[in-house]
Amino acid sequence: MSGTTGTSGTNGPDADGTAKRTTVHLAVYDTYADWETGHTTAHLTQRGFDVRTVALDADRPVTTMAGIRIQPDTALADLDPSGSALLILTGASLWDTGDSLAPFAAKAREFLAAGVPVAAICGATAGLAREGLLDDREHTSAAPFYLAATGYAGGERYVETDAVTDGDLITAGPTEPVAFAREVFARLGVYGPEVLDAWYRLFHDSDASAFPVLQAAAERGDA
Repeated sequence: MSGTTGTSGTNGPDADGTAKRTTVHLAVYDTYADWETGHTTAHLTQRGFDVRTVALDADRPVTTMAGIRIQPDTALADLDPSGSALLILTGASLWDTGDSLAPFAAKAREFLAAGVPVAAICGATAGLAREGLLDDREHTSAAPFYLAATGYAGGERYVETDAVTDGDLITAGPTEPVAFAREVFARLGVYGPEVLDAWYRLFHDSDASAFPVLQAAAERGDA
């Protein structure tokens, strides 16, 4: 079930005619959990978004949990929220073994302060908890005790569901990459409600009845 709880912030077409932001930034680092953002980035790309990778050091390749090497597009220090539609933080073993990824949580604070959405899944939610970004927002993660171990003050805002959107912040647990993608698509206005529901039913529930809805939408240019 969806945990959407708010709609603050904007990144769609602005009322004043400002061009829609179409660049999404995907944080990458060693031990990056490959499978957690595949649906999100693949479908965003298919819908006209430009996914760019960002790392602490743009000159040094990172190695994912699957052993795949990624050459980052840009350095975290050079990332400005004003040029982004979304920052995605994926899980990684490094979130739980030290503070080397803390700069990414600090950048998430900068994005949220600027009204630009942040989407965090798995261990990245613990990083946001340590940064204090979950203290006053509805959120979810792998389990309540996982975030409680960070010492954060947001335990009462924890929601037992697959994914949660509270304003500009999206969170999800490690077993919910499809729900995570659904919340991102909803927040960025990638698909309309009917198509988004069908997309989720097909990819999450293997519901064959959703396919004709998506096929019709594709023929109309909506999917």
